[in-house]
Amino acid sequence: MSSEDREAQEDELLALASIYDGDEFRKAESVQGGETRIYLDLPQNFKIFVSGNSNECLQTSGFEYTICFLPPLVLNFELPPDYPSSSPPSFTLSGKWLSPTQLSALCKHLDNLWEEHRGSVVLFAWMQFLKEDTLAYLNIVSPFELKMGSQKKMQRRTAQASSNTELEFGGATGSDVDQEEVVDERAVQDVESLSSLIQEILDFDQAQQMKCFNSKLFLCNICFCEKLGSECMYFLECRHVYCKACLKDYFEIQIKDGQVQCLNCPEPKCPSVATPGQVKELVEAELFARYDRLLLQSTLDLMADVVYCPRPCCQLPVMQEPGCTMGICSSCNFAFCTLCRLTYHGVSPCKVTAEKLIDLRNEYLQADEANKRFLEQRYGKRVIQKALEEMESKEWLEKNSKSCPCCGTPIQKLDGCNKMTCTGCMQYFCWICMGFLSRANPYKHFTDPDSPCFNRLFHAVDVNGDIWEDEIED
Repeated sequence: MSSEDREAQEDELLALASIYDGDEFRKAESVQGGETRIYLDLPQNFKIFVSGNSNECLQTSGFEYTICFLPPLVLNFELPPDYPSSSPPSFTLSGKWLSPTQLSALCKHLDNLWEEHRGSVVLFAWMQFLKEDTLAYLNIVSPFELKMGSQKKMQRRTAQASSNTELEFGGATGSDVDQEEVVDERAVQDVESLSSLIQEILDFDQAQQMKCFNSKLFLCNICFCEKLGSECMYFLECRHVYCKACLKDYFEIQIKDGQVQCLNCPEPKCPSVATPGQVKELVEAELFARYDRLLLQSTLDLMADVVYCPRPCCQLPVMQEPGCTMGICSSCNFAFCTLCRLTYHGVSPCKVTAEKLIDLRNEYLQADEANKRFLEQRYGKRVIQKALEEMESKEWLEKNSKSCPCCGTPIQKLDGCNKMTCTGCMQYFCWICMGFLSRANPYKHFTDPDSPCFNRLFHAVDVNGDIWEDEIED
């Protein structure tokens, strides 16, 4: 190796190390070479997709994803002793989202750049081309279809045997290129399958977006302080940003109150909800366990085929078989009726408590014909009829009777004066004011001028078909 070549190599590697950070350029330790990672700048709202007629069975087939970042192209190179005076760097170019044919086209263009710069260092020109011109050179536009190229590698055509004609691409994915086109052995699509490729792209995009988010300043609309994104959190649906300290307090208050379904974005009228992962990141483990338990319970409550074991010491969820009213707890083996939550009673009607009769009556009266038949099958027609009769009796008593002020026995007044005697406890009382009357002289209540019912012994009494509304002297 001449001293001029060695000096040029050292200067070039030193310059690259000063231009690019450690994630973009790394110098090899054992040989004169290194590795560069090329991160492309994508247009806004750049989309990728996998066609629905893909040969590979994918749940993601036919779906489209909007991304901001793609995994980098990786250029590994080694500098020969006579570089840059005579020989070009030997290299491999690998990428996950470009097909081997597309990578081969890039390799060919790197060879042409070397021919243009022969005798001079070329690594920086290669890296600039890959970063700034890859998309345009391969005619890649949004939406970009991801495809797996043929894994068969053919021997690379040498620079002497190949023509100076560049590989041409007519579409974003190189679909117009002949499938028998020679694939450069230096081109490597290092991905196992389309499904793994999509997952890697989405994971990388999310990681890079979080990296950008963490380095920016945001204003929290709760405490009105500017903080770095690393101290903040955003809601995935609406992208509203708040500092973690404020969200932590907000989440803790809601969880302690049992409002686990209400961990919404604090922005007014915003429906976005925090994910369990975000909640777990902010609150203590004990509080998150409560959140997780309540969230599961509220979710199960919304499932029509899930009931809870009625035993107070158990309360575990039980799956209900369609069309069956028997539930068997897998923990305590208690067999119960899923309708009334009592011990399973087979085809016999569900038992109804006195308190339940009122609710059952109201439910039956408001139900349509189908629901009425269901209630009759569940509780039995006799129980329903009893509930209706009791309702009618109660309504009649409320309209036509008063309760004894002593024992509460319903009393109906058909005729006679307003001095009443209870048939249950024999207590005298006034029908007008419902006050107790003296057993020795019950009529004093109506003759005493200081009494509120003075001269009203026959008030509102039907006499010969006429109602006496005026006060009558004894």
